[in-house]
Amino acid sequence: MSFYEYLFVRSSLFFLLYTVLTGTAFYLWPGLVPYLKTAHVHAGLVGFFLNLVMGVAFWMMPRPAQIRQEGLEALAYYTLNAGLLLRLVAEPWALYSGNPGLRALLVLSGVLQAAGVAVFAFAMSQRVFTREQLLQMAAARKKKSV
Repeated sequence: MSFYEYLFVRSSLFFLLYTVLTGTAFYLWPGLVPYLKTAHVHAGLVGFFLNLVMGVAFWMMPRPAQIRQEGLEALAYYTLNAGLLLRLVAEPWALYSGNPGLRALLVLSGVLQAAGVAVFAFAMSQRVFTREQLLQMAAARKKKSV
């Protein structure tokens, strides 16, 4: 497991804990619900679920020709999680304060998260091949080495 694969999985556990704690806080302080509800759901779906899926996919998906994608892993990790953390701060702040100027931060958070997903999709597209394509690649490598 590479460093960024490790970070994806560890971060997912952090966001799982955040989701559980905010969900519990809703029962203790119901007044928080209007401000934290969407951040709570987003932390669970993007923070926990998507980080876990991406980390495990980068780790477990086949690597034709033993390709290494640490640059793409890093870019996907940092853009996804920077956008998520920005949203977890900016959204409750915007809802509480009613400041429309904070919408720009929410747009930026969405752009960063979308960029992280796009980088991930590109990286995974470099690993997905049919059996026939893999056999052709292996034959071409074998022919090159001879």
